[in-house]
Amino acid sequence: MKRRTILTAGAGATAALTLGATAGPASARSRTAPAGSGALLHRWFRDTYASIEAMHTDFGLAADKVDVSGAKPERSVQTSPTNIGCGIWSTVAAAGLGVISRPLMRKRLAGTVSAVEKLERAKGFWLNWYDADTGKVLTKWPETGDEVRPFLSSVDNAWLVTGLRIAAQADPSLAPRVRALLKDADWNFYYTPYDEEDPAQNPGQIHGGYWTEDDTFTPHWYGALNTEPRMASYLGIADGSLPGEHYWRTFRTMVPENEQEQKPEGEYVTVDGVRLFRGHYTYRGRKLIPSWGGSMFEALMVPLFVPEGEWAPKAWGVTHKRYIRSQIEHGLEEEKLGYWGFSPANIPAGGYSEYGVDAIGMTVDGYFSKGVVTPHASFLAMQFEPKDSVANLLKIARDFGAYHDGLGFRDSVDVREGTVSDFMLALDQGMITAGLAQVLSPGLLQGAFRSGGFRRRVRPLLAKEDFGIA
Repeated sequence: MKRRTILTAGAGATAALTLGATAGPASARSRTAPAGSGALLHRWFRDTYASIEAMHTDFGLAADKVDVSGAKPERSVQTSPTNIGCGIWSTVAAAGLGVISRPLMRKRLAGTVSAVEKLERAKGFWLNWYDADTGKVLTKWPETGDEVRPFLSSVDNAWLVTGLRIAAQADPSLAPRVRALLKDADWNFYYTPYDEEDPAQNPGQIHGGYWTEDDTFTPHWYGALNTEPRMASYLGIADGSLPGEHYWRTFRTMVPENEQEQKPEGEYVTVDGVRLFRGHYTYRGRKLIPSWGGSMFEALMVPLFVPEGEWAPKAWGVTHKRYIRSQIEHGLEEEKLGYWGFSPANIPAGGYSEYGVDAIGMTVDGYFSKGVVTPHASFLAMQFEPKDSVANLLKIARDFGAYHDGLGFRDSVDVREGTVSDFMLALDQGMITAGLAQVLSPGLLQGAFRSGGFRRRVRPLLAKEDFGIA
């Protein structure tokens, strides 16, 4: 949708985006939100959760996306494990922030857990695409009719397991059912132990996934540490199905002799008996740990749940803030777009693409910003840079009418063309709800990841982390 059209349609929404909007509960006021912004952030959460509600089916699952170009939202047929997880934690956050009642939260969580119990699985994990209305595995893509190969994605399963763990803590009556669901979800299935005789084929890392039709793993492993698959690594280490050394087998950067976006600086060190290259990149004079492609969600989705910055303040705590500052400067100073926030999202004109800051990603063919900003990137940054994040979002809403009254931000904006996406994606809306929850009520969604195996096994690893950049 072009800017001039949506500005007229969304005039009421733009007018409502003021710090004097209807206030949320006093208990929801944040210790980290900019002064006077609590009411605005609560409104953003309430509207965004309404979009999540619009995605939910009677079967109990959140669909992949909604089209908001018409008179009422139209949800997609398909859903994925990640989308389901996003729906779960958004509902828990909605209850925690007073948007819905706790009895309604329990009812919705029970409905989703019941639906998840009915989904077909393989090797203890969930397949990548289901019909959100029936729970049946998709073999044809609804929008094109193209064949869908049944696939077990390690990272997508991580986000569903994340949601289930949050549900079990929010409603302890669900805990036995969640434990039963997770009993066979053994992360060792994806793991290839390290072998010094052939580290290229035995890297001590987890595969991207597994095709069930021919029983084959992806030829790649998730090697880059500062990417979203580390959530799967943390979950496996926490429950004991992955060894702690796996954390040290992932790459801060690739070794200097490997082709990558820039030649890293650093040194070889040994931690817990594992020799690794403690490398970093430098961007605009700022030392940081790169992601794979340079996008915001690779680096910043995990700390919505796992308090990396708190447990490793001189490592994760430093690189998270520098990564965000790099995205800000790329948009405002390097590209002179006037806006920032680059992460995979809907293409405003239609489709889906990766967006990022190429210079802070390892791969030579990284993600480029292309003049497209996505609001969820600012919400990911908000717990670390609240003032800049809120200001950026207000500008995006004001200048492009990208805020849909009652449903929240549309997925993306091409700031050069003035084109705004007609879609909202469950993943991106789920990152927005989690980001707002962390700002409005810090730790609201983190309880399941501050206790148990996370406290006993993951926290000690992060306490030893030293990126050499502080």
